[in-house]
Amino acid sequence: MGAAVVAGAAGRYALALFELAKDAGALDAVAQDLNALEALAAGSDAVRALITSPLIQRGERGRALLALLDNLSQVSDAKPVNVLTRHFFGVLAENGRVGSFGDIITAYRALVANERGEVTAEVVSAQALSGAQVEALKAKLKSVVGRDVTLDARIDESLLGGLVVKVGSRMIDTSLKTKLQNLQVAMKEVG
Repeated sequence: MGAAVVAGAAGRYALALFELAKDAGALDAVAQDLNALEALAAGSDAVRALITSPLIQRGERGRALLALLDNLSQVSDAKPVNVLTRHFFGVLAENGRVGSFGDIITAYRALVANERGEVTAEVVSAQALSGAQVEALKAKLKSVVGRDVTLDARIDESLLGGLVVKVGSRMIDTSLKTKLQNLQVAMKEVG
């Protein structure tokens, strides 16, 4: 089941975390931790540098990351970090895999969605979607794929407007950026 959903080193790490969290009954708690850390990294250049910079030594990165996790509840109004999440990031830091953080989160979400009989849709938008927009998109995607849909949303301002939605091997690109590129190609053909 899980092996079909994930691949690569990030997938193996996500699968290990998923199996441990499932055995401990902590799938949601770990998912909340990952979401909180991802949101913190997205909003902070310092946290992003901590996760991705090759200049930071493994030991230093590990200590800093564990300190960040210990204080995450104070920074993001989240619950205290689950012990599995804390140990997992310690292992990631030790093995020099913290840079795969984003791919691991995506794979973990896919595993949780698969466990629940849901489909994960990757959604890229030019700006953050409102709660109503998220619910409308979930409902529309559910009517198309026939299963509950979990959104893995991120922002890419270069899209200018619209969305890029990927569900499995299907991709729907309604971004203004793509429409302008298509118009440019059409104009070249005419001229």
